Amino acid sequence: MELSWLKTFITAVEYGNFRKAAEHLFISQPTVTVHIKQLEKELGVLLFLREGKKVKLTEAGKRYFNHAIELLNIYEKGITDLETYNQGYTSKLTIAISPLIADTVLPIVLKQYLKNHPQVEISVQIIESNEIDQAVLKEEVDIGLSCLLSFNPQLESKLLYTDKVILVAPHDGKDFESALPLEEEEVLSSNHLLTHNHPAYWEELSKTIKLFYPTTRMMKVSQIHITKRFIIEGLGVSYLPYSTVRRELHDGILLEVDTHAFELPKANIYAILKYHHKEQQEFLSFLSKYRF
Repeated sequence: MELSWLKTFITAVEYGNFRKAAEHLFISQPTVTVHIKQLEKELGVLLFLREGKKVKLTEAGKRYFNHAIELLNIYEKGITDLETYNQGYTSKLTIAISPLIADTVLPIVLKQYLKNHPQVEISVQIIESNEIDQAVLKEEVDIGLSCLLSFNPQLESKLLYTDKVILVAPHDGKDFESALPLEEEEVLSSNHLLTHNHPAYWEELSKTIKLFYPTTRMMKVSQIHITKRFIIEGLGVSYLPYSTVRRELHDGILLEVDTHAFELPKANIYAILKYHHKEQQEFLSFLSKYRF
């Protein structure tokens, strides 16, 4: 059996038309017909019924369709695996990471991990934290790095890092040594509070802020990197994980505002996994020793 027959068969099923299948595969329509006839002869069954210009699967064709896809997938996975091996990789790890972690912690961690583990091929998928546990559960990824704890009984959540949350404001242009410290109440009353840029703590935090500072004007901004840009441009202030603004604070672009009215939440990073295979264990071991 030729793999080209399988590709032609699968494409013809997807398009329901031999001419469209031929155009997609960049072959002639008679070639499509020949491939289907050769496959039917090999299998000893009729795969298609013609209905004018369209073709329709027979019952035998319906039964064989999924098998054809599986056969082609096995072949393509084998080719991919050999290509990976020829490039010097001996193992592969697919990681789902929330946008927040990808924008802050990930580059530093991955750079060091790949330096220490050059034999591992890494694939990264950027997925929102509330969707990561499903990607791990369905085995679409090997491990997830999430801002949210998973409560799925089939998965394990491992706390990797706890980050303090601070109130951040734009630089006021005053000299650091001579300027008076910014007051939380004044900052919140004179600026919009940019909220919901972190998936874990904003629901409770916004209620607490309204309790202590009921006149606070709030604006939802769903991404931290956009929130930081808005703060720099003077559009508001926000409570953000320290690790996400460490560089801007060091460079004097943003300022930390002292807070005393209520206890601020923590921002956690979790590893979410279903299995403890060798690659997952090595990656987790590295992360547990890494100082974020």
